[in-house]
Amino acid sequence: MSVSIEELRSRHPCFALGAKNNSGRIHLPVSPGCNIGCRFCIRDINETEERPGVASEIISPDEALSAIEKATELMPEIQVAGVAGPGDTLATPYALETFRKIKEKFPNIIKCMSTNGLMLSELADEVTDAGIDSLTVTVNAVDPSIQAQINDFIIWHGQRIEGIEAARILIKNQLEGIRKVSSAGVTVKVNTVLIPEINKDHIGEIAKTVSEHGASIYNIIPLIPQHKLSHCTEPSCELLYEVRKEAEKYINVFRHCARCRADAVGLPGGRDISKQIYLREVKAENTFSHG
Repeated sequence: MSVSIEELRSRHPCFALGAKNNSGRIHLPVSPGCNIGCRFCIRDINETEERPGVASEIISPDEALSAIEKATELMPEIQVAGVAGPGDTLATPYALETFRKIKEKFPNIIKCMSTNGLMLSELADEVTDAGIDSLTVTVNAVDPSIQAQINDFIIWHGQRIEGIEAARILIKNQLEGIRKVSSAGVTVKVNTVLIPEINKDHIGEIAKTVSEHGASIYNIIPLIPQHKLSHCTEPSCELLYEVRKEAEKYINVFRHCARCRADAVGLPGGRDISKQIYLREVKAENTFSHG
């Protein structure tokens, strides 16, 4: 049985709704590959960049258990284990395998996962059975014509699909997946990357739609201009305020995202002990499929 939204707000740093609750989290970089091609995304292996999609290494599910054990010994405040990449969690089997192991060995730790949602509808039962307590789904548009400007392609059952068709499949699977897992009692948070030139006037519609499908909290992330959207602008504080105000007509809005690395360990915005947990020597730079 998933934990309640009230417990998440007291124990999960991403659900404190504006107040720091001094709870920590460990991100487990067990997911290497991705299955969609977001135009803003560069997945990478390095030790320097502070952004999503980056980790210093990829670890196995068993290594993830060892990392949790070590991290909680060093920092008892850690109450959440999450997988947010650096690839998509449902593009490979390792995240769900990791969560099944965590469920058995660390039954009291909150289990949190992020996904682009392409495989969510198909794997909803497995997500629920793995004991995921909170699921984050990145939904950047619910209109295929807008989504097609943000995402170049999907890899769907071994086939590369592009354009409007890819956007329709992705949106359909995201919304159906959100409905299925939320109906099973999993708390769903939706992330949207705010791209001023593309989706700033679409935020209210996204918030309304995902709320209707069962999402309970909404996080608007400012674009980091890079990759194929390097020509776009980073949203201003004023624009962020405006779109959050619009989204709040339909759903609770999360306001203190730290845009964490896929291997962050510690207190968001505070002490980070990731280098004490992930000590393996980093090999030559490697870039994952964008997604």
